[in-house]
Amino acid sequence: MSRRGPLLLILFAALMAGAGNGISMVAFPWLVLQHTGSALDASVVAMAGTLPLLAATLIAGAAVDFLGRRRVSMISDALSALSVATVPVLALLFGAQAVNVAVLAGLAALGAFFDPAGMTARETMLPEAAQRAGWTLDHANSFYEAAFNLAYIVGPGIGGLLIATLGGINTMWVTAGAFMLSIVAIAVLRLEGAGTPDPSARDGGVWAGIVEGLRFVWRHRVLRTLAFVDLAATGLYMPMESVLFPKYFTDRDEPAQLGWVLMALSIGGLVGALGYAVLSRFTRRRTVMMTAVLTLGVAMTIIAFLPPLPLILVLCAVVGFVYGPIAPIYNYVMQTQAPPHLRGRVVGVMGSLAYAAGPLGLVVAGPLADSAGLHATFLALSLPMLVLGVATVFLRPLRELDHGPHAEQNS
Repeated sequence: MSRRGPLLLILFAALMAGAGNGISMVAFPWLVLQHTGSALDASVVAMAGTLPLLAATLIAGAAVDFLGRRRVSMISDALSALSVATVPVLALLFGAQAVNVAVLAGLAALGAFFDPAGMTARETMLPEAAQRAGWTLDHANSFYEAAFNLAYIVGPGIGGLLIATLGGINTMWVTAGAFMLSIVAIAVLRLEGAGTPDPSARDGGVWAGIVEGLRFVWRHRVLRTLAFVDLAATGLYMPMESVLFPKYFTDRDEPAQLGWVLMALSIGGLVGALGYAVLSRFTRRRTVMMTAVLTLGVAMTIIAFLPPLPLILVLCAVVGFVYGPIAPIYNYVMQTQAPPHLRGRVVGVMGSLAYAAGPLGLVVAGPLADSAGLHATFLALSLPMLVLGVATVFLRPLRELDHGPHAEQNS
């Protein structure tokens, strides 16, 4: 295998698994809204797709450290493929009426429970893959997140077109196929640190391992601060993609336009993530983060007035562009500050804390959209995002984002 082979395989696996999730992002809420037309029901399914992420991501981090990165990635994608393929299978066996809100919520929950393990496993393999390829870690993380954003260009775009041509139920076959391609890529991967870990790393069991990861993040003030910033931003931003935009375009019977909006977000994210590979040489990480959160609040506030589609697309592209470098920054800090035997658990803890606010935001957004309207709901999410952006200017731990690897940042 060439020097860049392992890194390219990880990038391809991330692209395929992300595409599967991108298609699901459009298909699940569309199926619900097509049946009931209720934003509350769409919120229930969206929440079912996020609520398990808190516990699942914690467990996923320990599973990666205990069972091995390569093995966990393949198992996770196999179970994710099974969860989405169940939708058309049930429709074939019992008719489309069998695919109701409760069933969709259950399958979304199952998929959400399995996905974090695969994402965590692939992220924890990046440092060794980057070293093998001769890339800097910032460079590798930029391309990894670019692949993920590209997946959300391909996924929602294809998802919207497939729904318009094949219907939401049959679209799930494509989702399952994307997960299977990710499995194939990781199956042929050969990389140091990706196999079965040292048995000594399993001492104390899964629960003790999770506690160790939580303790490490809590005592590391930069990781702790990043976790809370991401928790707040995720809780405010997630309902826009998962409920508000699907509700807006379902009411207008425009599935393709929903795909375009999600594609605009991902195109901006793709350019932003790729651009960070160059930007990281000239700009401080703290500056990039403050700019991203502030811009996100401003853009969401303008979107709250539901301007014409072309302006929404431009704003979504801007949001993606400024936020594209954030994930590479998070990845860099986790990968460089956590020792290798704890890497999976640290990634899991950070991911789970980010997901914790998602269900709360969705619980609020769905009923609020049904009762007060989309405009008021957008404002209820965008104004706190503006406050969060201003707050990042005064968070002292963020000044340490530009310190070198393994810097002592505990408090």
